[in-house]
Amino acid sequence: MYLNVKSSKELFPDTLQYKVKRDGGLGLILTELAGGREDGVGITIIEEIVKGGNSENVGILPGDSIVAVSVSQGGNVVGETDGGAMETNEQRVSASTECLAYDSTIDVLTSLPPPSSPDEVLDIRVKRIRRKPKVAVKLQYPPEENLPDTTIELFSGENLRRAMLTRGIKLNDALSRRFDSGGTGDCGADGTCATCVIGVAKGEELLSPMKQQEEQILANKPRCRMACKAVVGYGMAEGEMTLQVNPKRW
Repeated sequence: MYLNVKSSKELFPDTLQYKVKRDGGLGLILTELAGGREDGVGITIIEEIVKGGNSENVGILPGDSIVAVSVSQGGNVVGETDGGAMETNEQRVSASTECLAYDSTIDVLTSLPPPSSPDEVLDIRVKRIRRKPKVAVKLQYPPEENLPDTTIELFSGENLRRAMLTRGIKLNDALSRRFDSGGTGDCGADGTCATCVIGVAKGEELLSPMKQQEEQILANKPRCRMACKAVVGYGMAEGEMTLQVNPKRW
């Protein structure tokens, strides 16, 4: 029984992690969305962040569901390694709270060892239902085609080549010579032909970083990317981009 979405078109479950000071309590009010089973399975979410509590302003939001907690305790020096580093007896205690009803969630949280110091923090991992971020992509076509600029909207996390083709953009340049063989025609997203290369006039930071193969192929084209190897809105970022389609024909 996981916190999830019925349709992944506009929403997605994100996983985030925060640190909350333990001394004085977490300052969270929980409520049960689903449960009532004898095995303790259910969905419990955060209903309210207590004003002035330890969880205020750390980033946790009402509606988040705690899926795991962990804490490090100890830390006394017990020896020295051969390299001169100090060894400690620090212990890491972790527990899962995902798919648990209210009572079971409380049982897990209260089963953690008490704080070993006033400054001890609890690592809390939560799931959050978020709207999928989007990127507005302005497309510019080769001057010889005499086509007006158009703008399409892509969801962050989409593969750029696939997203453009499914929206009717004529991406792969049929006249472009392949990088690998010198022939024509695209390789079908294998990242070897370079016929789907696009020019990036604005928003390069919104694309996933290049990997070694793409860097080698485009070593002399710093403002270009292989659309088949680029993820738009990398890291679920939002923003605006300007791309030049079929830049070899500009």
